[in-house]
Amino acid sequence: MISVQRNELEMYSVGDLMIPSEKVAHVQGGNPMEHALLVLVKSGYSAVPVLDPQYKLKGIISKTNIINNMLGKEQFELERLSTITVEEVMNKNVPYISPDDNFSKALQSVIDHPFVCVVDVDGFFDGILTRRAVLKLLHQNIND
Repeated sequence: MISVQRNELEMYSVGDLMIPSEKVAHVQGGNPMEHALLVLVKSGYSAVPVLDPQYKLKGIISKTNIINNMLGKEQFELERLSTITVEEVMNKNVPYISPDDNFSKALQSVIDHPFVCVVDVDGFFDGILTRRAVLKLLHQNIND
């Protein structure tokens, strides 16, 4: 049976595992959906954080959000891409964690999400915690 020492994993915080904000693709709420779609396609991600001009987290925009809002009654309405802003279609109810949270909270937060935004106490976006980073650490500890 595989045994992982909980104490060893609890030494890691979200801040140790996260990708810093400078390396994370994002958009702003006032951007048109067209810009968000370009960022998503160019980055290869299915979703990215939405930040305000002060770099506070406001939500997440995904390809699914954009496509759902382009659907008309019988066809895609491509002109909507340039007339609707990210803020109008983004998901505003997004989970987030703190850089000081422990490994248990990190693990729990990525069970239902491929990534979770990391936000400081003032609401500023610090980066993202990916499911990959959590699983990678867990894998290393299982194999040691």
